[in-house]
Amino acid sequence: MNRPPFRVTLLLLLVLSLTAWNILRLWTSLTWRPALTEFAGARISAVITISAAVWIFVGIFVAWSILQRKNWAAKILVAAASAYSIWYWVERLVWQNPRPNGLFAVIVNLALILFILFTIKSLSREAYERKIEHPAIE
Repeated sequence: MNRPPFRVTLLLLLVLSLTAWNILRLWTSLTWRPALTEFAGARISAVITISAAVWIFVGIFVAWSILQRKNWAAKILVAAASAYSIWYWVERLVWQNPRPNGLFAVIVNLALILFILFTIKSLSREAYERKIEHPAIE
């Protein structure tokens, strides 16, 4: 079995890290529901629980598509990264008060999006997918 390029491995690690983060968010929102409801309201508690569950599902699906070397994995990854970035900024601007470290959040968000786009567009990524879709006949 061919090993994926290093950038693809880093990308998979990024997807799995965000999935693990959302597993922690889901567990925390379920465990601390009474405290969240008391101090932030039931609506915010429900939003955290639902969004974490959705992003766990998306993360597992994206990781699976990368591991299975599906030719549509790059498109799903771009869609998921865009949606996650939009969701992050909506949640940050609507639900969080105050909003500390705005410049840091912008820089990290842009850096991760650029890394994802660079990895998807790289020739090694395309070659990695082509080798699996069209294996050489010996």
